[in-house]
Amino acid sequence: MNFFKKLSPFYNLALLYFIVSFTLRIVLLFHPITQSSFAFSESLKIFSLGLLSDFFVFILASAFLWMYLVFISNSKYNKPYGYIILGGFVALLIYLASGKSIFDEYGGALPKIVLIFVGVKTILFALFLFLPKHKTKIRFWLFAFVIFLYVLLILQNAISEFFFWNEFGVKYNFIAVNYLIYTNEVIGNIMQSYPVVPIFSALFIVTGIITYFIIKKSRNYIDDIPSFSEKLKITALYAVLFVISLFAVPGLAKTENSKNIFVNELQSNGIYKFYLAFQNNKLDYFKFYKTIPNDKAFAILRQEIPAISKKNTLREIKEDLLEQRKNVVLITIESLSADFMKMYGNEQNITPFLDSLAQKSLLFTNVYAAGNRTVRGLEAVTLCLPPTAGESVVKREDNKNKFSTGSVFLQKGYNVKFMYGGDAFFDNMQDFYSGNGYEIIDKSSFAENEITFSNVWGVCDEDMYNKAIKIMNAEAKQNKPFFNHIMTVSNHRPFTYPNNKIDIPGNIKSRDGGVKYTDYALRQFFNQAKKQPWFKNTVFVIVADHCASSAGKTELPLDKYRIPALIYTPDMKPEKYTKLMSQIDVMPTLFGLLNFDYQSKFFGSDVFKSDYQPRAFIATYQDLGLIKDGVLTILSPKQQIKQFQLKLNPTPGIAPEFQIHYDEIPLKSENESLIDHTISYYQAASYVLKEKEYQHTGLTGKNDKLYAKVR
Repeated sequence: MNFFKKLSPFYNLALLYFIVSFTLRIVLLFHPITQSSFAFSESLKIFSLGLLSDFFVFILASAFLWMYLVFISNSKYNKPYGYIILGGFVALLIYLASGKSIFDEYGGALPKIVLIFVGVKTILFALFLFLPKHKTKIRFWLFAFVIFLYVLLILQNAISEFFFWNEFGVKYNFIAVNYLIYTNEVIGNIMQSYPVVPIFSALFIVTGIITYFIIKKSRNYIDDIPSFSEKLKITALYAVLFVISLFAVPGLAKTENSKNIFVNELQSNGIYKFYLAFQNNKLDYFKFYKTIPNDKAFAILRQEIPAISKKNTLREIKEDLLEQRKNVVLITIESLSADFMKMYGNEQNITPFLDSLAQKSLLFTNVYAAGNRTVRGLEAVTLCLPPTAGESVVKREDNKNKFSTGSVFLQKGYNVKFMYGGDAFFDNMQDFYSGNGYEIIDKSSFAENEITFSNVWGVCDEDMYNKAIKIMNAEAKQNKPFFNHIMTVSNHRPFTYPNNKIDIPGNIKSRDGGVKYTDYALRQFFNQAKKQPWFKNTVFVIVADHCASSAGKTELPLDKYRIPALIYTPDMKPEKYTKLMSQIDVMPTLFGLLNFDYQSKFFGSDVFKSDYQPRAFIATYQDLGLIKDGVLTILSPKQQIKQFQLKLNPTPGIAPEFQIHYDEIPLKSENESLIDHTISYYQAASYVLKEKEYQHTGLTGKNDKLYAKVR
């Protein structure tokens, strides 16, 4: 019984972790975003296997607690050992501070972290050594700090999981890993989106109260420090549980195999999900996914894109009509789901300008976003290739000199710019676009008097559009056509924007307000553009980067990928294109409308060509989907394949071309042809990127020199 008491810091913290995790699962189970009902067996699985996962994850996470507790002793401060150990700490500290330690070879923040850690350890050891009368008090407060830190992390993790679920409808995933990299924007977004001060004030108060009771139940460990033999027993027990946990945690993760995605997410442990996302941010298609011989993959792809040959997508695009050298303005709108627009069934009138503009445009009614992040949308309209597994090409190291929409315009003698109201460093946009021949205009390009409103993501859309008008006026005087790609920011949490612009105040942080202000700013942009001499010779392409949410009952819910897209030019004849198409087809279709002759490597197609075969790509960072012939085929890691028959679930009063809701019914038998088509697209895209077949330098022509000069 006495030995059991020595384990009190472990089991008291574990009990807290289990209670918090259990409570969190109940809260998430009844959260509005959890659009599912659960059978008794599913609920039992969620809580029983979830508890087991929590237990083993806690064992692994307790490694630092074990290290701290097992090294608590009085004997190490006795003479002369205490002075020898202190001398060792000081020598190590000098070595680390010299700047020539082994940690400096790794660079980054690691040397500073190790230096600070050893410095704190040295100071604490000196205090224990030279202030023996205060040893007990110092040890108590240090013990209290360690317990406080664990309690804080347990509670903070639960809060973070809740808010992440509130935003995405899943436990931690690849997005959470990305958020760690861009701390300025993300922390700023959190500060502006949520009542942070009250939340964290309450968090620290509750943490303090819980810590008080845990210390009260656990301080026997430092009041009566375990003997050497007792520490050996504790270490042996912990080592056994630690080794078991190393196998149990990934084993339990494999039981997350329900057809209901919410069951899998609720059963999972958020901390382990974060670890998996961190490990799997780079996914080698050929290692993790179902493959076929490359020759076969490209042979199947030639059925979809007949003009290609060999193991690449290079082909000649020839038009019969005279080329139109019009200016082009591409506007990718942040988080604009199709169902925000009136034609798709929205009754709140939050996109009145877009609704009216759509009636005057070439409107694509059946377009699907390639992914659920801004970088995926930018990748889709810039590189026009399917969303490959893992990180977007925008954020990869090998992201430069690609065949892109910008490179086509550069070959045609256009000025090419990427405009973003925030810091283009975010999501690696600066590196990607500058590395592909674009000139960057971002927040750093704005004069102080050009900014009327900004939040953590950047200047408001009105300010961005005003800047764009100035730049385009200057470009128009150069007797060269321009291509300007504008990425908006206002329709993003915290949804703050200037007051007195629309009938929804900007300080109430409403998503509907964010959408309506985005629409308002777009109207103001067009009102200004109409007054400019270049307006009548300009084509405007408007498309969403992705939907406002990707959470749903299935891995890839179709309604969460449906986006609006349109092409407008003054005095054009309105038209609707209703066939299925992908976000990657928008720009190749534009090039066709402009009658561009060019060499293409795009996977995207001109949807008005007679050989176009309707299909769309939708994906997360690991689930790769193809919609074709009324079937959704999904490729997942570990060579997993799922197929669903798509059955329309019509919304009354909505025209057929604007219906977005489908039931995804698992196929009883595999459609091997569609599986091969899906594999061919994603495998070929992965292959050309890996083998550097998607580089701009792979093309021939005198305009390559122009591209190199721009870069």
